[in-house]
Amino acid sequence: MDFLVLFLFYMALVLIGIVTICICSKTHYLKGLVRGGAQIISYIIPECLQRAMLKLLHYLFHTRNYTFVLLHLILQGMVYSEYTWEIFGYCQELEFSLHYLLLPYLLLIGNLVFFTLSCVSNPGTITKANELLFLQVYEFDEVMFSKNRKCSTCNLRKPARSKHCSVCNRCVHRFDHHCVWVNNCIGAWNARYFLLYLLTLTASAATMAVVSTVFLVQLVMLSDLYLETYIDDLGHFQYLFLTFPRIVFMLGFVAMLSFLLGGYLCFTLYLAATNQTTNEWYRGDRTWCQHCPHTARPPSAEPQVHRNIHSHGLWSNLGEIFLPATAHYERKKN
Repeated sequence: MDFLVLFLFYMALVLIGIVTICICSKTHYLKGLVRGGAQIISYIIPECLQRAMLKLLHYLFHTRNYTFVLLHLILQGMVYSEYTWEIFGYCQELEFSLHYLLLPYLLLIGNLVFFTLSCVSNPGTITKANELLFLQVYEFDEVMFSKNRKCSTCNLRKPARSKHCSVCNRCVHRFDHHCVWVNNCIGAWNARYFLLYLLTLTASAATMAVVSTVFLVQLVMLSDLYLETYIDDLGHFQYLFLTFPRIVFMLGFVAMLSFLLGGYLCFTLYLAATNQTTNEWYRGDRTWCQHCPHTARPPSAEPQVHRNIHSHGLWSNLGEIFLPATAHYERKKN
């Protein structure tokens, strides 16, 4: 029974990770999937329950709240508690290198620092005071971003690469996306913190997966423990290595998490290397889809081709993440 409960619990956590990572990337494929799922659910679930679910989803993903921040800390605490209670002690008995075992804790410290900075730092909120400064930073491409446009909510002129976040109710310079895990927008001024947060989180999950794998291989495979069996309380034969079910399933969870986070990290690094934001990538993808023969558009409309005019080479693009372009203009002003 414990085995089944742990399995269902970890699978639920993995599903939560998949859904929230997809929501953060905001791909139109997910939106289509959600629409299709909503249509199916509408035939099964009563209308009153549907309304309650919609209110809950609106609260979780369309209002600022600390639900996912707390969930993040709880999950991290559970995984590190299991690592400390089970694996760290066993590995010390097997004379693993202490530096090797302490690496996940060092990554945890760095991750919590960048997580906090991602949560509390200003992403680049556009105000009346800095509006003119932001208007000078990036060139308008007249396809995705046009001159002399105003935000209907903030009543401010929209600088190139900016977007109004409906969750935070503010316009953000070089808007990337709103991340529910940090309860904040990701923009020009905190993109570097978010990238390092994602990097350290992926590295910590991967490191724990490696340490857990090496431990199980050394304990189980080299000692032929995987061949040994015992009879449980119900009279069933069980493999002896299943006396470590929590370690086995923690390994499965962190391995799956490493895979998911690694994919999202690669996508984020690709955007940084090409000087794109998630918002621009998504909108550019939709612009490309306008050329598809199956996409309906007015016959008189001329096709608009989006071209990335902000990419200036790998190192320059990466430098812009860690030293936002507004810093150059502030220096000139002083």
